[in-house]
Amino acid sequence: MAELKIQPLGNRILVIPHAEEETIAGGLVVPPNASDDKRPAVGEVLKLGTGKDENGKEIVFQVKPKDTIYFKKYSPEEIEIDGEQYLIIEAADILAVIK
Repeated sequence: MAELKIQPLGNRILVIPHAEEETIAGGLVVPPNASDDKRPAVGEVLKLGTGKDENGKEIVFQVKPKDTIYFKKYSPEEIEIDGEQYLIIEAADILAVIK
């Protein structure tokens, strides 16, 4: 992956979502876009925000790049860069780090 020329601001985090696939009876795989309620809620942290809020107060992130995280399903902003889908997530919407 080429260097992304985007920097999240404040307490936001840039994430690449992991596609969720569902296998139903008979072994049929349902792709993640087949239903709107199957949005990914797991992804990999790519970049952290600037680390300061709008008042200049420092923000301490509890995740780091390359962490796999679980986040609130309907909270992220979806963006597309060079044909790839990414998410921008508020740090408070991250629920857990998957180890």
